[in-house]
Amino acid sequence: MPMDRPTEAGPTTETGRTTGGRGPGLRLGLFAPFVLLLLVALAWSAGWFWLRGKAEGEIDRWFAREAQAGRQWTCADRSLTGFPFRFELRCASLGFARSDVRFTTGPLVAVAQVYQPRHVILEATGPFKVQQGGLAADVTWTGLEASLHATSDGFQRASVVADGLKGSVTGADPSPIDFSTRHLELHARPTPGRFETDGAVDLSARVMQAAVPVLDPLLGGTEPADLALDATVTRAAGFRTRTLAQELERWREAGGTVEVTSLAAEKGSRRLRAQGVVALDELHRPSGQFDVRTAGLEQVIAPLISEQLGARLGGDGAALVGNIVGQFLGGRRREPAPGQAATDRPGEPPLKVLPTVRLAGGRVVVGPFAVPNVRLPPLY
Repeated sequence: MPMDRPTEAGPTTETGRTTGGRGPGLRLGLFAPFVLLLLVALAWSAGWFWLRGKAEGEIDRWFAREAQAGRQWTCADRSLTGFPFRFELRCASLGFARSDVRFTTGPLVAVAQVYQPRHVILEATGPFKVQQGGLAADVTWTGLEASLHATSDGFQRASVVADGLKGSVTGADPSPIDFSTRHLELHARPTPGRFETDGAVDLSARVMQAAVPVLDPLLGGTEPADLALDATVTRAAGFRTRTLAQELERWREAGGTVEVTSLAAEKGSRRLRAQGVVALDELHRPSGQFDVRTAGLEQVIAPLISEQLGARLGGDGAALVGNIVGQFLGGRRREPAPGQAATDRPGEPPLKVLPTVRLAGGRVVVGPFAVPNVRLPPLY
């Protein structure tokens, strides 16, 4: 009898069932996700190192362009790390030198995520040393971070936050000028609806527990001050990294102004609220005017003016002038306009309106009285 031929269904088991011949294929299928993951990881790694090389080349070209423009940057022990999801540019120290200014700072790291390369977070360690002309400053801090949301043609938002800021300026008169603050915040953004038309940029600053001892005798107390500023700078879109004098002159010639929407300052029992506009005159001095309300500062300003005017009259004349100036500057309480939040607080002296404060001809003028011994020098 002819022998039975084996079927093509594959080997049989003891129960007579066939395996179907799919065993090896099933086992390979189990490894497919891991193989795919490995390929993705290899592609990501290759892409990261390719982008790292591109970034290194762009950084080198940027340093070269800056050097050709007369701006020398140095990043000691530069490294670019952060694999696999971000880029970290590290400098053991950062230095900058130009004909008019030079500065150095301690270790610095700038971080950007691979998927969001235009958002850069920067952390810096002091000290920060800067020299400009005959002035020099040395600044330290306990923590400093900066954030920049860049765009293809500018920026969307920039911020700086610092804690425990301390410093000293030498070369000024008097010298040195020491200063400190517990907390500092600076924010900038293009003004919606105005950046394209007049290059306007919104600025916001908050300073807590600031101290400048050299100003304490003038301001009538040693208490630290809290400051808050909201302003808009017009014609700011053209700022570059030219010298400060060149930038300010370009800004002045373009008709740039600083529109102070709100300035609030508190130092002990003394408070100030102001708003106005300031620019630069032909001699590069601040020029403008402000509407000011104060509590407690009129007692500081009045003696400054009456001392100078009364000295010319002598005796009873000095007392009479002092009384007139004090009453004139005392002003009256102004009620908030409809829709405006009241700035007076229960239990504290009410805010009083001062005569218009003008910056003109290098002088500070309160109403008809110029504050003596105060000069506004050219900024450049």
